[in-house]
Amino acid sequence: MADAAVAFDDARAYEHFMGRWSRAIGTAFLQWLAAPQAARWLDVGCGTGAFTELLLESCAPATVTAVDPAASQIDYARHHLPAERVDLRVADAQEMPFADDAFDIVASALAINFMADRARALSEMRRVCRPGGFVAGYVWDFAGGRSAAWPLRLGLERIGAAMPRIPGADDTSVDALRALFTNAGLTAIAAHSIEVTLTFASFEEYWRSQTPTFTPQGMIVASLPDADRRRLKEIVRAALPANSDGSITYAARANAVKARRPV
Repeated sequence: MADAAVAFDDARAYEHFMGRWSRAIGTAFLQWLAAPQAARWLDVGCGTGAFTELLLESCAPATVTAVDPAASQIDYARHHLPAERVDLRVADAQEMPFADDAFDIVASALAINFMADRARALSEMRRVCRPGGFVAGYVWDFAGGRSAAWPLRLGLERIGAAMPRIPGADDTSVDALRALFTNAGLTAIAAHSIEVTLTFASFEEYWRSQTPTFTPQGMIVASLPDADRRRLKEIVRAALPANSDGSITYAARANAVKARRPV
């Protein structure tokens, strides 16, 4: 089975699909990173700007620059982030338009595994970070099967649906992230797992949020015969027992890494 071709063109739909999870995991990551204030930040693979917004709110940065290869994501972020505080640009992580040593902190939120040449991207992140600065990031634990989409993927597997591989899934474990950062020539590497829990008002709210047709799993769900789709929903519903008020609560896990560029 080929890798999933994840389309990030519909920024509004993506925000509904992943926005709440992005903010929850991003908040936990920033608490762990414990970055200094008044730093020059670069957010690599910023998407709709959920993580960018968090660091503006909680890190007292001196400057913030954010890049993403998808123009629609940058357009969405420009409508939701203050232009006077964030320099948003369409740019690829593997070839960034910045001078050497331009930033104090270079971070990537839920994006490293989607970068086609991760070694080159990490090399670029190291290049634009000043000596002694932070290079950091986090990704969903696809390798351990604990991403935010795990209940739906579990159900699809149980009905025998052909599941596309998540791009870069093998590089999402703690050990793989350590190796990636080590090979990039970074030092003082620390890595750990972060788990967050979210609640949805109902199973139907959860289902709508996790089955948009721009995602590989959403496309698969939409293509299923009605009987298979009903069976899938019952399997997923059983994996997510409702709370007494009918709401749905479950946890997902990301793996995080932080390091220093050698002086």
